[in-house]
Amino acid sequence: KFIHTRSCCLLRAEPCFQLMSLSLTHTHTAQAKQCQLRTFLTYYINDLFLSQVRTETNKEIEAVTKVSDPLKILASADTMKNLGVQRPLLQSTVVVEKSIQDLMSLMQDLSAYSNQFLEMVCDKLKEYKEICNAAYRGIVQCEEKLTISASWAKDEDISRLLQSLPNWASMTQPRQLRQKREEEEDFTRAAFAKESEVLTGNLGDKLIPQNEILRDVSDLKSLANLQESMEWLATRLRGFFSNLPLSSDAQVNSENVRSREQILQTLTDLSRSFQDIADRCLLVLHLEVRVHCFHYLIPLAKQGNYAIVANAASMDYDPLVVKLNKDISAIEEVMGAALQQHKFQYIFEGLGHLISCILINGAQYFKRISESGIKKMCRNIFVLQQNLTNITMSREADLDFARQYYEMLYNTADELLNLVVDQGVRYTELEYINALSLLHRSQTGVGDLTVQNMRLQRLKEIICEQAAIKQATKDKKITTV
Repeated sequence: KFIHTRSCCLLRAEPCFQLMSLSLTHTHTAQAKQCQLRTFLTYYINDLFLSQVRTETNKEIEAVTKVSDPLKILASADTMKNLGVQRPLLQSTVVVEKSIQDLMSLMQDLSAYSNQFLEMVCDKLKEYKEICNAAYRGIVQCEEKLTISASWAKDEDISRLLQSLPNWASMTQPRQLRQKREEEEDFTRAAFAKESEVLTGNLGDKLIPQNEILRDVSDLKSLANLQESMEWLATRLRGFFSNLPLSSDAQVNSENVRSREQILQTLTDLSRSFQDIADRCLLVLHLEVRVHCFHYLIPLAKQGNYAIVANAASMDYDPLVVKLNKDISAIEEVMGAALQQHKFQYIFEGLGHLISCILINGAQYFKRISESGIKKMCRNIFVLQQNLTNITMSREADLDFARQYYEMLYNTADELLNLVVDQGVRYTELEYINALSLLHRSQTGVGDLTVQNMRLQRLKEIICEQAAIKQATKDKKITTV
């Protein structure tokens, strides 16, 4: 009767684990002879109960993952409040975490079967990892081809570079442990410059078609939700697994010890895998908003010339700039609600530097530019700067730099040379060459090809002279000290 009563409790998934533990412990200390209760419990747990737990866990997880779009279903507000999280999590992630937590509790109650429960945890996490990877690919992949942002994030050289820059590292550091403000600004500006250089060089002057960017902001929202969920799950898993003993029983043989170590290593690797998914999502979001800039701003110069006649219509912002601003604003709205603040800042900080580089680099593609065209370019830069300033709450001085570059084009070719002498070198040699060449194409009376080449040669000489003066000044300061 006693065994029958206990078996009924187990079948109703209401096992008396304390009784089981006491029975198993008692019989461990007994001699070789085993009581009938121990024999029954061993049989029941091995052959029935573990299978029942696996089945119930599968049902719970499949209920939230076997849906048409698991990335669209978020946990309720009450659930988020109970979990103490500030940004939405995927319902599937919450359910998986709860299932893992339940399995870990069962493992504590039935410590003799801890390896079996840990194997279940491994299996469930492996399955969920594949579901999340498939959901990720469903967003960033179209007809076996990745979007440009996902392709860049997958590129080991690009991803390694981005994750080595200080603006990535600063996300994981409390603000009080970061460098002083002056040093931080120098480091972050260097990071923005390096990133802009690599991305611009990687893309070249290639035009980006619409099917290679993520146009639907709901896709970006899904990536942001996936990022937050994967990072949260990875953190929870590390907490679960960090204190697990290498073995559940001091008397187990060496073969079982190795097996336990392998299981724990698998669990550690799985935790890292979910963090990797989170990092990849964040990199894609960071890169995607930059790809949008390339998508709209490269054609701005390549679409034709800016030798337009000054009138009311010509002073409107360029349609491509308007579209880019609209995209940036839409992305900002979604990211602000879906991502924590430090990740939001990572996505948008430095964007002004990249836009400035694209616009300055675009001068080489203009066929011609008039005074009204220069004015329109400056207005384009201003409206982009205004939008970014509202997002990042900083001046976005890099766009001042771009505006001043186009304002140089109000000068004649010879005046531009004098400006470099008077103001010093502020841009690269190639950027000055592009500006001077655009003036040659745009203005009348600039002389024949020989005269133009002489100006280009003089420009190079001025830049070399300025560099020598700067170095001499630097050496003098060092000697004086």
